[in-house]
Amino acid sequence: MKKKTLVLGASLKPERYANIAINRLVQAGHPVKAVGLKKGTVAGVTIDTDTLPYEGINTVTLYLNPKRQEAYYDYILSLKPERVIFNPGTENPEFYKILKENNIENEVACTLVLLSTNQY
Repeated sequence: MKKKTLVLGASLKPERYANIAINRLVQAGHPVKAVGLKKGTVAGVTIDTDTLPYEGINTVTLYLNPKRQEAYYDYILSLKPERVIFNPGTENPEFYKILKENNIENEVACTLVLLSTNQY
């Protein structure tokens, strides 16, 4: 099943894991939306700088440190995703609790590993 995914903390820099994740998600056929600090395009996906009210987001995959995530708590909750993936370096127990209270699954994992092992 293809999962519409929001990459939060998207980057135009090809060496960044968020950029690699966008490429791999697209290659795997998942619809992708992206929000980052700079507008641009990666693998045909437009990186938005505004938090748009995307419809039908299944998964939010985070590439922001816990302190930077705080500004996005309400936004992520408003999208009503089924799950939020905390990639390495983004672990945030405070946010896990908020997600649980809102019946949103959280997963401490690496999006790239999940994709490469067909566990996404």
